[in-house]
Amino acid sequence: MPSLVLGAAVVIVATVLILRSDVGAPPVVRGTMAPEFSLPRLDPTDPPIELSALSGRVVLVNFWATWCEPCEREMPAMERLYRSLPREEFELVAVAIDNKEADVRAFQERYAFSFPILLDLDQAVYDSYQTMGVPESLLLDPEGRIVERYVGPREWDAPEYERRIRELLDGVRRVPTPDPL
Repeated sequence: MPSLVLGAAVVIVATVLILRSDVGAPPVVRGTMAPEFSLPRLDPTDPPIELSALSGRVVLVNFWATWCEPCEREMPAMERLYRSLPREEFELVAVAIDNKEADVRAFQERYAFSFPILLDLDQAVYDSYQTMGVPESLLLDPEGRIVERYVGPREWDAPEYERRIRELLDGVRRVPTPDPL
C-alpha cells in the first residue's frame, strides 16, 4: 500500500510539473506566420515599423550587427536589391541587434543605406524569430507567412534571389480585386 501511495504521489507531482512547464514558443519555420514586432527606426524622426503595417507587401527581414563582417559584406547587395524593386510591393528591413545605438548610427553614417534600419537593442525580436546568428534573413509573403529562411550572407541582387522575390511580387499583382456590388 505505501508503494502505491508513493507511486500516485510521483505521478501527481510529475503531472503538475509538466502542466506548469513552459513548452516554448512554436517554431518559426516556413509556412508559419512571422512573429509580429514593432521596432524603432534608427532615424528617430521616423515612426517605428510594425510588421503588420507591411501586410500586402513581400518583406525581407534581415538580422545583422555592426561587428559582423559577413553582414557588412552583404549589405551593398541588399541596397541594390532594395533600389531595384517597387516600394509599394516590397520592403526590406534591417534589424540591428547591437546593444549600442551609437555603433549602428556610425555604421549607417559610413554607408548611407536607404532601406530602413531598425533597432532591436535588447534582442527581443531576434529571440522571437529563433535566429541562430547573423546575418540571418527571412522572406515573407504578403500575408506575413515565412517563405524562406536564409542563414548566412547572400548576394541579394543575384538573379536567383531577385527572381524568387519577383515571383512573390507577381503573385501579389495577380490577386484579383473583388467586383463591386
